[in-house]
Amino acid sequence: MEDLVIRDADVVDGSGADAYRADVVIDAGRIVSIVKEAAAAGCQRPRAMREIDAEGLVLSPGFIDMHAHSDLALLRDPDHSAKAAQGVTLEVLGQDGLSYAPVDDRTLQEVRRAITGWNGYGEDIDFDWRSVGEYLDRLDRGIAVNAAYLIPQGTVRALVVGWEDRVATPEELDRMRRLVAEGLEQGAVGLSSGLTYTPGMYAGDAELTELCRVVASYGGYYCPHHRSYGAGALEAYAEMVGLAREAGCPLHLAHATMNFGVNKGRAPELLALLDRALEAGADITLDTYPYTPGCTTLAALLPSWASEGGPQEILARLTDPATAERIRYDLEVTGSDGCHGVPVEWETIEISGVTDPGLADVVGRTVREAAELRGETPWATAHRLLVGDRLGTTILQHVGHEENVRAIMRHRAHTGGSDGILRGSKPHPRAYGTFPRYLGHYVRELGVLTLEECVAHLTSRPAARLRLPDRGLVREGYRADLVLFDPETVAPGATFAEPRGLPAGIPYVLVDGRFVIEDGRRTDVLAGRSVRRTPL
Repeated sequence: MEDLVIRDADVVDGSGADAYRADVVIDAGRIVSIVKEAAAAGCQRPRAMREIDAEGLVLSPGFIDMHAHSDLALLRDPDHSAKAAQGVTLEVLGQDGLSYAPVDDRTLQEVRRAITGWNGYGEDIDFDWRSVGEYLDRLDRGIAVNAAYLIPQGTVRALVVGWEDRVATPEELDRMRRLVAEGLEQGAVGLSSGLTYTPGMYAGDAELTELCRVVASYGGYYCPHHRSYGAGALEAYAEMVGLAREAGCPLHLAHATMNFGVNKGRAPELLALLDRALEAGADITLDTYPYTPGCTTLAALLPSWASEGGPQEILARLTDPATAERIRYDLEVTGSDGCHGVPVEWETIEISGVTDPGLADVVGRTVREAAELRGETPWATAHRLLVGDRLGTTILQHVGHEENVRAIMRHRAHTGGSDGILRGSKPHPRAYGTFPRYLGHYVRELGVLTLEECVAHLTSRPAARLRLPDRGLVREGYRADLVLFDPETVAPGATFAEPRGLPAGIPYVLVDGRFVIEDGRRTDVLAGRSVRRTPL
């Protein structure tokens, strides 16, 4: 007998087509048959070793988180309910140009320090890999959900060029090309950049184009966090569209938002730009999270000149009074490129986490609020945190616009991504709530998308971008990465006040045909593995 039959489910299959009632049979990790209600009339219904009564529940493909920062969390936390409980069955790691492969011993330590605010320093992790393939092999020992990997361009540049603001030599560019090719051959699905983060921001368009040519030759895609989401955002999007077209490389725009006051109501301009490119033959997708605030590190706001050389050089500049004053002026008056060309508004910067427990009293307060409590200027508070927490402080940046969020999520190229940072005392609730918020708030409550449309955005559309031939749809022969949820009750449990609350209305999640969520509880199953690039 087959392993499992899910009876009387309302199947929303990921294609965007209308839901239908069916029994779905699973065996050996795959969907082996789908018996629609009409077809079952008058014939014997399928049987299996186990049956689930799905009356009143929707069965859909597992959700694909196109922008995840779980690079160490998947290794550190086998439970990983932050994503599994949402119905996420695949995460895309290696985002924003900074992650942990490919590295050598020097670069690994530098990257660990640089993105402590995203993933922690990793004292509890055995970093027994250096190459992309070795990292994927480590994931294959068993993780909560599946994971794909983007080669981080900033890490590659740190490995070859270092953390300096200069043009790569021809020999260095050749080596970076080889590293990108090797990572793709070992299973990476594409290349990411963080063009407001050191050292990826120091790469010019010519360098990025050459790396993207390599990515295109392997059938991967380019995923940039581009050079501005504030002042100059539209120009930054246009730069990436032009660069990808020049390289002949598919483009996926990371957390494609239009933030800060200068961009209020301007989402239609971005979408028109993308529509023109799509109509001209460009291959473009994007991801967003369904919230208005962003999340990053406090150090990310610093101007690029202050970030040159890496974490130790940043701290040295901050401890020099004259240089620190120059940094303040760029942040508060000029508009730092790290803050997307917009003068920082300290009342919008909420401290979400610190690495030094002695600084925990500021968590949950804006920089301005924390400063007022101490009777100091906001810059004095920010400076104290940057130095005292050794650049590990994470923040929420309350600079988004709801009308932009809704407009972008309706677009035909849209997919879902949490951009979830799981560290800190008070992380952004998107890490725990993105996918049920789409289904509950934006589908059921607001009707911004139909249920069928939304599921397609979260499943088949990202699977197509990742070139996965057997995921993202409820189809016979496809992998049984599936979610059962109640469309009337599905909702995030995570809030800004309690950001680690688990969602409601998602009783069952299967990865490779095995229950990772059963009766609303996390099992001990570690069915996830690396999902590697499909060869051309």
